[in-house]
Amino acid sequence: MSSCKNLDGQFTVESDSCKYTDDAIIADYSYETTIVEGNTVKPSSLKMQFKTERKVGKTGVMLVGLGGNNGCTCVAGAIANKLGLTWETKEGTQKSNYWGSLLLASTVKLGNDRQGNSVYTPMSNMLPLLNPNDIVWGGWDINGTNLGDAMKRSKVLDYDLQSKLYPHMKDIKPLPSIYFPDFIAANQGERADNVLTGTKQEQMEQIRKDIREFKTKNELDQVILLWTANTERFSAVEEGVNDNAENILSSIEMGEAEVSASTVFAVASILEGCTFINGSPQNTFVPGVVELARQKKVFIAGDDFKSGQTKMKSVMVDFLVSAGIKPVSIVSYNHLGNNDGKNLSAPSQFRSKEISKSNVVDDMVASNRILFEEDEHPDHVVVIKYVPYVADSKRAMDEYTSEIFMGGKNTIVMHNTCEDSLLATPLIYDLVILGELCQRVQVKKEGETEWESFHPVLSLLSYMLKAPLVPNGAPVVNALFTQRCAIVNLMRACLGLAPDNHMTLEHRFESTLAALSSDEPANKKMRLG
Repeated sequence: MSSCKNLDGQFTVESDSCKYTDDAIIADYSYETTIVEGNTVKPSSLKMQFKTERKVGKTGVMLVGLGGNNGCTCVAGAIANKLGLTWETKEGTQKSNYWGSLLLASTVKLGNDRQGNSVYTPMSNMLPLLNPNDIVWGGWDINGTNLGDAMKRSKVLDYDLQSKLYPHMKDIKPLPSIYFPDFIAANQGERADNVLTGTKQEQMEQIRKDIREFKTKNELDQVILLWTANTERFSAVEEGVNDNAENILSSIEMGEAEVSASTVFAVASILEGCTFINGSPQNTFVPGVVELARQKKVFIAGDDFKSGQTKMKSVMVDFLVSAGIKPVSIVSYNHLGNNDGKNLSAPSQFRSKEISKSNVVDDMVASNRILFEEDEHPDHVVVIKYVPYVADSKRAMDEYTSEIFMGGKNTIVMHNTCEDSLLATPLIYDLVILGELCQRVQVKKEGETEWESFHPVLSLLSYMLKAPLVPNGAPVVNALFTQRCAIVNLMRACLGLAPDNHMTLEHRFESTLAALSSDEPANKKMRLG
């Protein structure tokens, strides 16, 4: 009887719980949860208000790793979409799009119409969001190649599109970046021709100066930094070095060996009041950086883009465990030929990636004590090999072996060819857009007088990240659809709308079905019961 409809235009919520002013959307909201104490279960309700600023300020994004495959593809994609470029391939004419972006290319259920049809709207339609077409792009890279030639070197985009983009890319040149050879693979040395010199303190001050000049030159309201450069080895967390805010600042000043380039960038960003997002797996956010972000009330988010194999794994394991099937062995093999793969061929850098890929199933396994005993985990192995010929077209092969009914075994084998940068680039847009939105949202709980911003550790961005960074005391959630629901329901809360649920009670009783009379034929086949 029911069908899906789409609402593409802007909408207005008509409710006493949602008020629109020239500056903000202010919504009353009741946060309903359930508290379990021993064998007692208690519903809980917390009344609060959400305030969302409607104006999206002029935003600049500075990428660390601007000239890498992700960096130049990100800028190229935004330019292509802004100009509405089309290009020819052997399959025919292609046109620019933002497919692969959660916020720009997916829809959410808004509600039902009076005939019971589900009404969907673009997620970008829910609240005022930053448009990548309007972003001013810049950043740093240890290699000085201009973005036009970097785009050609990466071999990610179709040739005809590269030809059309080259005039717009050739004059964009990365700023000199920080290069600490001890933290990345030795094979990256041949690329490092655009690097800063001086002490770690002097290099951090230069990064801060670059941010200020970029902001002033482009008349920006805000700047967001994002690391899409090489995976670094893990930094040792040492007392007196990086364990608190005071020590990390002192360690940079003294040039301590265990302070990585990504950590220096993060500290510079925080000191300039700019959100910093880490798209690689290393532990950029040592305890001292997290404490500094909290002191300065600046957002940080990480770690490691979740684009291909790991995203599929977070779906597959969630499905298996939720279905009462016990995964006992997960073996993941990858080979790729881009510079990321070259850097990961070094053991220390691979170890950073192995950690971020391996932890993705932990919360789903821990959720089912019928299948898994305390501290029991599936065997989980991750292998990554560098094969130059395949370039950016990464191959991922996974084998999931599970125990099923009455001692049976089930094996699922999956092959996934991932166009690495074409999957990762939309995540960069999403991370920036959602991070910027979080800067405009505040909450006021019932009985309080002050508005409160999100915790500086932006765990809401977890959908896009393999190893989500969360505030101390908060659980790590890796299940993909749970992460997506958190984003969608937060947007609904900002409009005073209840969380979406899938009970569809209006379709489950004779009385409510009879009340749904359609004035027009459904656009899909009706199933008769």
